[in-house]
Amino acid sequence: MSKIIHTPSLANIEEHSDVSASFVIEPLHTGYGMTLGNSLRRVLLSSIAGASVTAFKIEGVSHEFSTVPGVKEDVVDIMLNLKRLKFRVFSDEPQNVRIEFKGKGIVTGKDIKVNADVEVVNPEQVIATIDDSKTNFVVDLIVETGRGYRTIEVGAAKKPSDMIALDAIFSPVLRVRYKVEHTRVGQITDLDKLTISIDTDSSITPKDAFEEAAAILVNQYTALAGATRVEVAPVLKSAGVSDVEGNDDPSELLVSIEDLNLTARTTNALINNEIHTLKDLFSLSDAELRDLKGFGQKALDEVKDKLAEMEL
Repeated sequence: MSKIIHTPSLANIEEHSDVSASFVIEPLHTGYGMTLGNSLRRVLLSSIAGASVTAFKIEGVSHEFSTVPGVKEDVVDIMLNLKRLKFRVFSDEPQNVRIEFKGKGIVTGKDIKVNADVEVVNPEQVIATIDDSKTNFVVDLIVETGRGYRTIEVGAAKKPSDMIALDAIFSPVLRVRYKVEHTRVGQITDLDKLTISIDTDSSITPKDAFEEAAAILVNQYTALAGATRVEVAPVLKSAGVSDVEGNDDPSELLVSIEDLNLTARTTNALINNEIHTLKDLFSLSDAELRDLKGFGQKALDEVKDKLAEMEL
């Protein structure tokens, strides 16, 4: 058995919605499905950057155990609603934003007067309900960026003296699940296939969260590896992917698609899908070829006949 640990590939991304997606990584060295799955899950849930309200002040209120005249909710309920607000912040500095609401009605995230560095992701989030038409509801908020969870004790040490501190959940990733299955490549039957499903709060896409988590792990492990480097093995092709058998001459794999003398329609379909050489062609399974834009079963049959003619 080879001592080389082959590099996996991101085989597929299935987007269920704007805030939910699944990522398939395969083929992985034996046992690495659990190794990568667990480490990525922990980083996704604890270390992805996000933004949250960390302190607030309601005009006329001195502490969190008060009631606000003309407002249905007490201050504790308003605190809980403020913690449910989600933001995108385009600055590393704390941002000061304000709510000014007059008269009866429901105060929501869209009533926050933001600046150019702050965007409310869930403007429909209810903050308070005003019962009295004479009420003037004014709230100042501090929105900060961070990672993971920050306790109220840490927040209290940083807040202005006239504001009420909040514990902050910065993480924009709501849920991460992973599943490890067996897969095979040729005669190697004990490889792993990892599927990671990620749900976010919409302030970041699942793909961006996945890539940020992977980059964090790369930085951490690179710092520990020092000058040691491991030989990079080629990416294995997963089950169902066509392979070239009995052909050790790499120059044949670099033959241009245009030199195969296929019909113009088939040639253009391959080139338009970034398939320029035989190597690119062999990296896709029959099912993946059929799914290409402008490509179908007839074109696939033509390609197979041409490869058979070339004894590949």
